[in-house]
Amino acid sequence: MSRTAEWIKAGQVRELKEKGSAVIKGGIAVFVHEEGIFAVDNRCPHLGFPLHMGSLCDGILTCHWHHARFDVCSGGTLDPWADDVPSYEVRVEEETVWVNPQPRIANHIQKYKDRLMEGLEQNISIVIAKAVVGLVEANVPDAEIAGVGIAFGTRSGSGWNSGLTILTAMVRVIPRLDKTGRILALYQGLVHVARGSSGRGIHYLLGALPSTDVSYERLAGWYRNCIEVRDTQGAEKLVITAIEKGMSPEQLADMMLIAATDHFYLDGGHVFDFHNKVFEALELVGADQSKQVLTSLLHMMGNPSRSEEQHHWQAPINLVEPIQEAVKALAEARTAGADAAVAVIDEEAVLQQLLSEEPLETIALLRDLLLAGAAPAQLAQLVTLASAERVVRFHTQNDHRDWIAVLHTFTYSHALHERLQRSEEALLVRAIFHGAMSVYLDRFLNVPSAKRPKAAPGESNAATNTEELLQLLDQRQQVDQAAKWVFNYLKSGGEMDALLNTLGHALLREDAEFHTFQMVEAAFAEYERWCLRTDEFAVKAQETMLLACTRYLAAHAPTARELPHTAQIAWRLHKGERLFEE
Repeated sequence: MSRTAEWIKAGQVRELKEKGSAVIKGGIAVFVHEEGIFAVDNRCPHLGFPLHMGSLCDGILTCHWHHARFDVCSGGTLDPWADDVPSYEVRVEEETVWVNPQPRIANHIQKYKDRLMEGLEQNISIVIAKAVVGLVEANVPDAEIAGVGIAFGTRSGSGWNSGLTILTAMVRVIPRLDKTGRILALYQGLVHVARGSSGRGIHYLLGALPSTDVSYERLAGWYRNCIEVRDTQGAEKLVITAIEKGMSPEQLADMMLIAATDHFYLDGGHVFDFHNKVFEALELVGADQSKQVLTSLLHMMGNPSRSEEQHHWQAPINLVEPIQEAVKALAEARTAGADAAVAVIDEEAVLQQLLSEEPLETIALLRDLLLAGAAPAQLAQLVTLASAERVVRFHTQNDHRDWIAVLHTFTYSHALHERLQRSEEALLVRAIFHGAMSVYLDRFLNVPSAKRPKAAPGESNAATNTEELLQLLDQRQQVDQAAKWVFNYLKSGGEMDALLNTLGHALLREDAEFHTFQMVEAAFAEYERWCLRTDEFAVKAQETMLLACTRYLAAHAPTARELPHTAQIAWRLHKGERLFEE
């Protein structure tokens, strides 16, 4: 029998029988067992321990580190957390054993996708990490990798959840990250999807109405009515009918967001924020997944809190009626066909009014600006800036849990800003008033007000090594110190790509909770919007976004850092490092 040059000589049959096993070139372990000769990769696919140091009984090869078990013939594992070990073809020629160094089943993209799905289904972080590393190293696009998680999560009976929001947010952050950050961003998002969706059953879709010959306006009206009376099943049938009717993603977004703004600041802002993320996710996975993705939202519409029913929106100052009157005035102006010129906005004056203790004057100003033709997206951007300023001024003497209050206003306003850049639906401007009043209601969290960093006379602004920022965040509650470092970095002309990458890593190296992911993604997006301008107001707004992001990160670090450690193990295994020798 002729041998090709690539095959590896493993030794004589008699020698191998005497030894029981041998490790040959290429890190392949050869075993003689039950009159057969078998070859597998010597590295346990779980964490890399040498399999030749394990035990072989009844055809099962057991690793002695974590007791992963493998069929020695095929390499298949009995333990879903371990992965299959590559196996190799063996031939005997004239009592000499030869091994083909090419595995029978090579790692390929579909295999990694299958393992990713298994990791999501079983909620096994190491399996998810290995799959992400393999897919990234194979140059699979981020949206395609995230799409596996979005498809899995939106089929879950739990519906759209914080994990899916994290995953979608992290895909948007990835362009600012290096390769390590890319792996961590996808991995963190997918792990949180698994945690929120695994074991929750499957959401089986309802059918559409028998006829789709219904106007958009009527479907939208029916949908609003279903949401008003908390009928999520009727709402689901209408969403599916609208999709089958061929409504565009923009029309679907308007239909669903109108209903989501019929009441004030639903569920502390989460409802609008999640709607925005759902439509961003749909941009990643494509319109063919519209039914599963969009209907995943509806579970949260069954019983959301309505802020106009809460005491602090009605007393000591009634905020509800003035907003309703302002919205009515805008509707009457539209009905009358008022054609106002585009208003020129004094942005600094609007910002200061939003941060004031005069909510009725704020409502009136926003109403008048909209009547004068101000762009809703610009006003939403200013509301978002004001909410970021609340984070910058948040004093560490406050209850630590109150960070989430200012965070909710910021992420809600950011979501509104994103939507109003894509939509001209007049009814969505109602949400500007809701966001502005949430900024007002957060005012007590700026009493006392944290001082914004500023340059001291004669002080050096030499902050250029971003590792210094990470070292600060290795310590607890370095909120003001970290913000000061970033301020100095900006004033010293530090490289912005390096800073954003560092802030991304400051998030992804932690076992961060949901809201911290929201903060970083929203701050990055708003920063980039303000970077489209170079005037003094815009430059300060850029600084505000980065300071808000830094302060929130510093307030929530460090953590145990278990998740990024698992990702690091997966990447090192992929590169062939020998973890067991350390």
